[in-house]
Amino acid sequence: MQSTELVIAIFEFVILLFSLSVHECAHAWVASRLGDQTARSLGRVSLNPIDHIDPVGTLLVPALAIFGPLIGIGFLGRFIFGWAKPVPIISRNFRNYKRDDILVSMAGPASNLLLAILAFAGLAAVSVAEGKLPEGVDPSTTMQALEQLFAIGFQLNLVLCIFNLLPIPPLDGSHVLRQFLSYNAVQVYDRITGVASYILLILVGPFVLSLILPPVMGIFFAVLRHI
Repeated sequence: MQSTELVIAIFEFVILLFSLSVHECAHAWVASRLGDQTARSLGRVSLNPIDHIDPVGTLLVPALAIFGPLIGIGFLGRFIFGWAKPVPIISRNFRNYKRDDILVSMAGPASNLLLAILAFAGLAAVSVAEGKLPEGVDPSTTMQALEQLFAIGFQLNLVLCIFNLLPIPPLDGSHVLRQFLSYNAVQVYDRITGVASYILLILVGPFVLSLILPPVMGIFFAVLRHI
């Protein structure tokens, strides 16, 4: 294991924790704005990762995805993903139940998309700065480190945005889909919990990401090359 690989892995884990915290904080904040103060009263309008940790989704799965390849364990695929403890919502507190539940559900993926766009903007700024260096002058260590951090933040948050839109409980996509199902379908859908959910997340998540993420990132990096 090279020290550079370990440092990058640590950066990935820290950025993932921050991104998951922003995701859950966005859910809690939007819910509060729409009339449900449950999450706010429990301290979930917070960027502190400790307030949002799910032992499996925030620690175990990301640790295996990030540090596993360094010790020869790579069965989760090449994409880093995870999830945090769901924000508690009492939907009867909403002014418009269906609309507000969808808005709260979409707030998390939207926050990750925003972080991805900000990271891409940082990546573009570094790229422009590197392009203005005199010929023969190599980018500084600081500039290279920033480029690496922005690239990690961009890909991680793009992954989190897409991953959380999957219609698998308890991900955000499942809450949105649930609003459009019939009563009988909801009864069946709500039985997908616990171990079954985790198995579906771990099996389906990497497969879907491998289909969607490469072309999406290809579009962004095509833009970056023309800046």
